[in-house]
Amino acid sequence: MAMTTNLLATSKAVKLHGVRFFSSFLSRPSHFLACRLPQSITHRVQTTCCYRETSYKAVSPEPEPSSVSDGVGIIRFLKGKTYLITGATGFLGKVLIEKLLRASPDIGKIFILIKSKDQESANKRLYDEIITSDLFNHLKQMHGRSYEEFMKSKLIPIIGDIGEDNLGIGSEIAANISGEIDVVISCAGRTTFDDRYDLALNVNAFGPGRLLSFAKDCKKLKLFLHISTAYVTGKKEGTVLETPLCIGKNITSDLNIEHELKLASEAVRKLHGSGEIKKLKELGIQRAQHYGWENTYTFTKAMGETLIQTMREDVPIVIIRPSIIESSYKEPFPGWLQGIRMTDPMILAYGKGQISGFWGDSQSFLDIIPVDMVVNATIAAMAKHGCGNSDLKVYNVTSSSHAHPLRAGEYMDLCYQHLCDFPLTVIDLTRWKFHSSLDGFTSSVFDIIAKQERGTKNEGGEAEESHTTLSFKGKRILDYFVSLARTYEPYTFFQARFDDTNTRSLIQEMSIEEIEMFEFDIKSIDWKHYIVNVHLPGLKRESLKERSN
Repeated sequence: MAMTTNLLATSKAVKLHGVRFFSSFLSRPSHFLACRLPQSITHRVQTTCCYRETSYKAVSPEPEPSSVSDGVGIIRFLKGKTYLITGATGFLGKVLIEKLLRASPDIGKIFILIKSKDQESANKRLYDEIITSDLFNHLKQMHGRSYEEFMKSKLIPIIGDIGEDNLGIGSEIAANISGEIDVVISCAGRTTFDDRYDLALNVNAFGPGRLLSFAKDCKKLKLFLHISTAYVTGKKEGTVLETPLCIGKNITSDLNIEHELKLASEAVRKLHGSGEIKKLKELGIQRAQHYGWENTYTFTKAMGETLIQTMREDVPIVIIRPSIIESSYKEPFPGWLQGIRMTDPMILAYGKGQISGFWGDSQSFLDIIPVDMVVNATIAAMAKHGCGNSDLKVYNVTSSSHAHPLRAGEYMDLCYQHLCDFPLTVIDLTRWKFHSSLDGFTSSVFDIIAKQERGTKNEGGEAEESHTTLSFKGKRILDYFVSLARTYEPYTFFQARFDDTNTRSLIQEMSIEEIEMFEFDIKSIDWKHYIVNVHLPGLKRESLKERSN
């Protein structure tokens, strides 16, 4: 079986005439990865498929981390605080809870909003989805036999629904917990790109507003923290700033959110039958693209941010905008993942021989961020702003702001290397190909399916052009990959970079001890190690787990 020798460059700081530059050096040659030659500061490298423009970018000297005596005061802030978290059983929410409990066992309670029919089923969801999760193995070791008792004393399930008025919480329970909560964390959301418009509006657009209304009744409230997405602005080129979204400023004044809700509600009333879901999904995409967004998810998340801005009054707000969240880099252990996410379906299909490439640009920015770094940034921002200031602060927690951001071609080179060394199945894996057109990608997938259905090796003959030659199952597989390509097109050709000035400033305010305990500096990521040794093995484990379930 073919073996690849591709390795991703490891970023290092070098000096030229006393000025620091970021450089990268390769120990072995690569297909998409361009070697940076020490002889010249700027050069172009031609590969068999593409080239990469490489330059040494001077970076300004950064202040040293704060001393032991100051810093942000993260541990001091966490101690004794009580939280309300939505989306706690999701990927990011779970990792956030684990880190809070591990970093500060003496925090107060964490109220978890759980959608359940009764308290018994809510308790069962808490036990099945959180307490028994392997994510919490370190906590199990820390607390031993008292682990379950500790978890049940800290995690309090509250029956409710972000999609309902007053969060669906009973008035008596709401009155009781509102007197205890210090921080409200909005982590819930519907993340399907082409979701039903009515459901995405209800949760992503209006859900944060409902949660903020509840937060205003919390007598001890110190902060409202909302998890958004770095792609919320809809920009595909240039620089995406860490600025709040506001209708009439950086969002067109033509957008009327109440009108969008009315439009979706009328569509639900009119549509019936088997085509209802499809039409409501199409409506979401149509409305998003009408206003300049690519999909229903980012469009409705943008509306959610604008409602927070409109409603907040003097409530301190932090908005965290992560890019593509993937498996953990280090904590609580490397490679933990929940669900098959963003780039993962393509990688698994490639490793199984179902596709040999994708519609996209090898030079597009692939902005991946490990989940533990998102959590650490969230906790640090929470501690910094949970001290009485009534500001609204946005943090882009992203990786493309690095001097040499990860590109799609580099990422797929590393996937090719790993899958050659540790294959998913017995196939002759070919190098990943980026197709410049959807037709080219469609034809490629069709050829693979047709060849597999004929059960013969391709000896140079071309597959028939008509899709009718495929079986019903083959057509469905083809339609799935074409739909996936259309959905991901804004990201596989993505050329914007995210400004992370606020995030870097936050790191500079942290003490050395805080940086070690709550690491989220993207410059510390060894991309080759993370992708080949951490993320892809973690993805394989999660894939096997999902298949067994």
